[in-house]
Amino acid sequence: MLIGARVLLGFGTCAGYPAAMALVRSEAERTGRDSPGGVLTALAVANQTVAVVGPLLGGLLIAVGGWRATFALNVPLAVAAVLLGLLRLPRAKPEAKPTARFTARPTAQSTAQSTGGSPPRGSLAARLDLPGMGLFAAMLVSLLLFLMNPHLRDWYLLALAAAAGAAFAARELRAATPFIDLRVLGGNTPLLATYGRALVAYVVSYSFLYGFTQWTEEGFGLTPFHAGLAQIPMFLLATGVSIVSGRSTSVRGKLLLGAVGQITACLVILLLGGDSPLWMLLLVALIFGVPQGLNNLALQNSVYFQADPERTASSAGLLRTFAYIGSMVASAATAASFGQHADTGGLHRLAWVMLGAGLLYLLLTLFDRTLGRTAGTGTRASL
Repeated sequence: MLIGARVLLGFGTCAGYPAAMALVRSEAERTGRDSPGGVLTALAVANQTVAVVGPLLGGLLIAVGGWRATFALNVPLAVAAVLLGLLRLPRAKPEAKPTARFTARPTAQSTAQSTGGSPPRGSLAARLDLPGMGLFAAMLVSLLLFLMNPHLRDWYLLALAAAAGAAFAARELRAATPFIDLRVLGGNTPLLATYGRALVAYVVSYSFLYGFTQWTEEGFGLTPFHAGLAQIPMFLLATGVSIVSGRSTSVRGKLLLGAVGQITACLVILLLGGDSPLWMLLLVALIFGVPQGLNNLALQNSVYFQADPERTASSAGLLRTFAYIGSMVASAATAASFGQHADTGGLHRLAWVMLGAGLLYLLLTLFDRTLGRTAGTGTRASL
């Protein structure tokens, strides 16, 4: 029942962020402001605020009403979201019907649009690539099951993931309306690099949110509520960093500083122990506030400017997909590092995994020359 409820939550929440990015794009085109930095900053602050304030609010809800309270809170929030959406979100204008009485000959432009531009119109069932979704899910689930407890006896899971991945790629290259358009992604190297950075960045971020919080309770002795309180410095600093840095259109500087912040925090974690003073835990949370506030904003802005404007929503959805793959890797790394108990030795093993991912994130940023190029023309910002 718990897993089923979480799946339903996933269906609901997966649409929010891509729809928000598409709305930002459409409003930018309507108003003529192609670089809505303030709106993108507000969206980034909202996303990272929810992610960081979650442990604190979750600990409080568990202390007051048990773990079920963390699910019950979503009911009034969802009702409020529906009401606010009905009242405030702009309504889409109906499209004009074609008046031509003949069928035009297919041109190069129309052919390109059918394979790499906007997806063709039609019923929802016709536009859903259910086989592609199934193969993608099979690939991820098989990989996650192997990573949760890596062992040679489970080699078949890796083989299954590889087979599902190959079948997924073959399917997407032939599908009229692919779940993930690999043909478009293959020609957009800067966007692929951004997705790679997102994956490793969120491996570090989610490992901290999952593993460090668990260690503060089991290895350090804090209650769930106090473990959430220990992350308040990160929440406050991350919000402030996002607001201040959102005034700048530069992306490269944010990414580099975020990478350095992750690496520094991982090195400090290696110094922690069960008898460490409380201020060291707060220091780690404070340091993590810098990359938490910078990385999400920089990655989001990168996708906004690197993606095909007609595919803003799906490109933003892919950013979230790679972030969630990072969270899956983080979950597997946390389970493998801690085992049955979140002790200090397990925390240090997890910190080494995080440090490796942080270094890879830094290298992917340092050697990405596209970040120094102009994202577009006119008012579009330089990355």
